[in-house]
Amino acid sequence: MEFTAGGQLEVRITPADVGKRVSVRRLTGSSDAGGKFTDTVGVLTSWDDGVVLITRRGGESVRIPERTLVAGKVVPAAPARRRGPAASFEELARVSARAWQPVESEALGEWRLRAAAGFTRRANSALPLGDPGRPLDEALSAVRAWYAARDLPAYLQTATGAEGTQELLCADLEERGWVREVTARLYVGGLAPLGDLDAAVDRVRLSRSFDEAWLRRYNRAAVPGPHVREVLAGGPSVWFASVPGSGDSPAAAIGRCVVDGRWAGFMAVEVDPGHRRQGLATAVMTALARQALAEGASAAWLQVEDDNDGARALYGGMGFAAHHAYHHYRYGATA
Repeated sequence: MEFTAGGQLEVRITPADVGKRVSVRRLTGSSDAGGKFTDTVGVLTSWDDGVVLITRRGGESVRIPERTLVAGKVVPAAPARRRGPAASFEELARVSARAWQPVESEALGEWRLRAAAGFTRRANSALPLGDPGRPLDEALSAVRAWYAARDLPAYLQTATGAEGTQELLCADLEERGWVREVTARLYVGGLAPLGDLDAAVDRVRLSRSFDEAWLRRYNRAAVPGPHVREVLAGGPSVWFASVPGSGDSPAAAIGRCVVDGRWAGFMAVEVDPGHRRQGLATAVMTALARQALAEGASAAWLQVEDDNDGARALYGGMGFAAHHAYHHYRYGATA
């Protein structure tokens, strides 16, 4: 926190600093009754009617009455990652979007509207990168109309927690009745260490396509129609991994990898509960990593929802670390 020459705390931020990363200290409770200081770091997303709104790295919004502020200052952007490949938010947003290609898409200025009959939020949400070419309220109205015409809920995919992410847009969406339904993290890591893992890759079969045993293990769609198959097969260089089950049963383990330039994206890693703790997830990841390395990739990414503690532990042990959080906002949803 900033101190004056006399050693006093001082608020050195104003409404003109909206959009900047700040650190503030506020007093909670009465100072006469032993109130406590609480610190908050994040992007200053609004300062209206005596209330300061700060969005933290994970997307959580903190509302702070202006009268409780005792100190505040603008701070540098979140420090660059010290582990794993360097990458910008926009680069990763575009790479991950190409890994989940929709059945139908349309431009809205520089935004991209995407639909796939409701299969996965990523392929059925607007990706608001760049300028929509019109005022925000008009752009959001166009998004709602586009999805309504397809009998789909209107979603926007946004991100927080890295340089160039969309804290201000998230605040604007919440102000306009959009509700954050799901938050996940995009993790990055080196590809070579993953390919070097000692894993039972001889049990893993790699293919350019998936079979019914793979699809039954994936089990993300009640009726896997043509749109499901099209989304799964789409991408620059797509590989499917499977560990066969017994007889006609679903695969014991599966995975999907999309190689796109220097990046290899990992997704749909699933293991039959009866075959867990046998190293099958690691074997699938390692086999796919070696294939991606053979195609010239050097960096890896994957996405994990916040409530999936097991996956976060698994991938952390493989050297992955969170780069940013991303969110799906739905219009008109109930918080």
